[in-house]
Amino acid sequence: MSDLRKRLDNLSLEKRELLLQKLQTHKQISSTSDIDKVPPLIAVSREQTVPLSFAQQCLWFLDQLEGGSVNYNMATGVRLIGFLQVAALEQVIAEIVQRHEVLRTNFKTVNGTAVQVIAPSLTFTLPMLDLQALTAEEKSAEVQRLAREEAHRPFDLANDLLLRVSLMRLGADEHVLLLTMHHIVSDAWSIGIFVQELAILYKAFSCLEPSPLPELPIQYADFACWQHQWLQGKVRETQINYWKQKLTGSSPVLELPTDRPRPPIQTFQGDTQHFQIGLHLTQKLKTFSQESGATLFMTLLTVFAILLSRYSGMEDIAIGSPVANRNRLETESLIGFFVNTLVLRIDLSGKPRFPELLARVQQVALDAYAHQDLPFEQVVEALHPERNLSYNPLFQVMFNFEHNSAQTLDLPGLNVTSLAMENVTTKFDLTLSLTETDLELTGELEYNTDLFNPSTMSRLLEHFQTLLEGIVTNPHQPIFELPLLTTVERHQLLMEWNNTQVEYVFDRCIHQLFEAQVERTPKAVAVMFENQQLTYQQLNCRANQLAHHLQAIGVKSEVLVGICLERSLEMLVGLLAIFKAGGVYVPLDPDYPKERLAYILSDSQVSVLLTHKNIATALPENKARVVYLDTDSEVISQQSEQNPVSVVANKNLAYVIYTSGSTGMPKGVMIEHRGMLNHLYAKIWDLKLTETDAIAQTAPQSFDISVWQLLVGLLVGGRVEIFSNEIVHNPAKLLEQIEKQGISILEVVPSLLQMMLLEIESHNQERPHLSKLRWLILTGEALPPNLCDRWLNHYPTIPILNAYGPTECSDDVTHYPIYQPLGAETLNTPIGRAVANTQLYILNPQLQPVPIGVAGELYVGGAGVGRGYLNKPELTDQAFIPNVFGTEGTRLYKTGDKARYLNDGNIEFLGRIDYQVKIRGFRIELGEIEAVLAQHPDLRET
Repeated sequence: MSDLRKRLDNLSLEKRELLLQKLQTHKQISSTSDIDKVPPLIAVSREQTVPLSFAQQCLWFLDQLEGGSVNYNMATGVRLIGFLQVAALEQVIAEIVQRHEVLRTNFKTVNGTAVQVIAPSLTFTLPMLDLQALTAEEKSAEVQRLAREEAHRPFDLANDLLLRVSLMRLGADEHVLLLTMHHIVSDAWSIGIFVQELAILYKAFSCLEPSPLPELPIQYADFACWQHQWLQGKVRETQINYWKQKLTGSSPVLELPTDRPRPPIQTFQGDTQHFQIGLHLTQKLKTFSQESGATLFMTLLTVFAILLSRYSGMEDIAIGSPVANRNRLETESLIGFFVNTLVLRIDLSGKPRFPELLARVQQVALDAYAHQDLPFEQVVEALHPERNLSYNPLFQVMFNFEHNSAQTLDLPGLNVTSLAMENVTTKFDLTLSLTETDLELTGELEYNTDLFNPSTMSRLLEHFQTLLEGIVTNPHQPIFELPLLTTVERHQLLMEWNNTQVEYVFDRCIHQLFEAQVERTPKAVAVMFENQQLTYQQLNCRANQLAHHLQAIGVKSEVLVGICLERSLEMLVGLLAIFKAGGVYVPLDPDYPKERLAYILSDSQVSVLLTHKNIATALPENKARVVYLDTDSEVISQQSEQNPVSVVANKNLAYVIYTSGSTGMPKGVMIEHRGMLNHLYAKIWDLKLTETDAIAQTAPQSFDISVWQLLVGLLVGGRVEIFSNEIVHNPAKLLEQIEKQGISILEVVPSLLQMMLLEIESHNQERPHLSKLRWLILTGEALPPNLCDRWLNHYPTIPILNAYGPTECSDDVTHYPIYQPLGAETLNTPIGRAVANTQLYILNPQLQPVPIGVAGELYVGGAGVGRGYLNKPELTDQAFIPNVFGTEGTRLYKTGDKARYLNDGNIEFLGRIDYQVKIRGFRIELGEIEAVLAQHPDLRET
């Protein structure tokens, strides 16, 4: 068996497939009844109607559907230097046309059925265009123009000669020959036959000798009749059953990451990139294949499947591969459309090592070759896949491998070189073609330009070669741990784009920095709510009094203090007082369901709870010491107005905010002072905040963005404007208050922006004025590009900052400024780059960085990563993992969000990996809803 495989390695793909098919066919025929035996392939009478072969039927149908498409034109060209006998060349082509009936065939409809109409003979004249009068530069340009025009001129299948040949004379001893055939009468093997016969006949005819080529015993029409006779009944049923069993349930589309959205209808616009795999690596691959008992084709196909899986994240990959389908000796010398396409479905599940996956691919390929006779079009028909004009059925990626397939044209007295032909069409998303020469592997990657940029394809080829190197170096690695990135790209992803270090002031906490600002601007207004306001000095004094009271009842560092108040001035006073006392801020929204409040109070075990008497009566029972800010106000007002002293450092907890999670119940996220402060500094830096800014506080206190909205203005001497729920939930009132209060920084969730835009667009004559607004910040949800464009069309001078950040970190970890409309082609609004002192990694399940453009899970490292989940060590260990790229003891937060890096270093958010749900920016866990419904079954129908 090893000798057979060595022989296979030294054959072209088509001949290798032929030998394998003969072995399989022999085995099948010997074990079947006489009715299944293959009938002889013999010449049939031309008096009868000749049907189209099955492959021709498909192309004929597509031609009728698309109205003369050029997608199936096969064009090539050669440059001829030396003495050319034009008359002999014309005679040669005429002889080839006469020799092969298929080149004299047209396809017409007779009684509603397409049939082959073969001309008994025809007169061929070689057209020639004289370009000798042009300059060298003009000649080159004209040759390319004419070659492009010729390749993209459609054929009329019913009336045209389906072979076009033209000659351009550039000089007495220089010509260019262009050859174009329609795929319905030819394939790659056929072009090789054409070139071979042209060389033989030219050598004879230029010496006035007769044709040395033997008569062809059969023609393509005979094959078409034989195919219809044989591929029916039991034979056809057996083949169909095989392909149904192999392909049923396969994924309808390979979800490769694209640079642009897939268009609703394919245009087949394409381009090609060429590459080489060097001699050293080629020899290693050959040796590895031989030692593995596989062909080089199978090894390379396996590597390509791994690449596609690593790019798509899918483990069920379907790849198309052409097969010559000339498994009878009578067809080897015929020009015609024989090639078939096999669908090779490869299972990459179970984390196999490369040799195991190679064995799977080997079996898949051999089984497919044994069932290659059923035309691909009939496979599609039998499976009835959901048809979609935006992608090809069953597979969207093709792999082709040839051995020394380049046909050289050897003409006496002439130096013949190939003419570089521009390819601007493609039938698939990707087609990877590799050719094994005597020294190395050469390749080309044809790709759909509607989907991919050239830089993306160049990177894909680099990753392919990196995989090849990794496999021959250490083939026993699990396939998803094989190296994929180049050294340069790995450094860029891990180091360059994470070089975010900024030396902020971390030796003081937020309340101390606020106290310093009070010293600078004591009389400036710090916060407003409806008709109330506090200056910096007044806010500081009230917070100090409450802080002293909290310290008197035992609040210090790491002590959790709950606060359950409506949005008001007192809410900010309470927040600052907790920090000044050294405690940990735990916000509770009085609008929360009682069950949720009960859970948070029970889970957090807050030592102290700040609230109002009327709110407390509706709260569930708890063990906290309650401070009523309304009825206890006289006692609190007796405390000192001086800044209290507390032993609290940046490593201590600042706040715990509860959010839903994978357990189905809320989880308390612990954020330290350093992380919170880093985020505040990032907002100041990126928004260029000053004492002139007025920041709108719009978020509920249970939402993590409320923290920076309340505090950031106090670090720069600006003003915080707290808006009530009534205003926030009414777009007309919100827009009115933004202008009335001179708001310069506004943050909302995209769903609220949608309502605001509807309100803005309802003012046909004059949109609302927002004269002071400098930034609109969007966060909490994925931001649709059309919302950005609508906003910027109305307010071109007010940019958008798209911000992203999980609650498990100190709010936003990325910022993406948007100054111009994104345009209709933008599928997802980027979330931007890491903020200061933050690192972002997009990793596969093996914690390896994925390439630029490829989706993975987003991990966050750096100053903003939280301490974990309160009282949930197991969940903390699952979500906060050791930082494999940082210093010992640091951690990464596993966000569960799918994202990818773009070419410019910005990140694109692609959705959730799990089933987390967000409504207006709030994380909703379906398990939590189920828990509530279990207690209140009467609500289920509602």
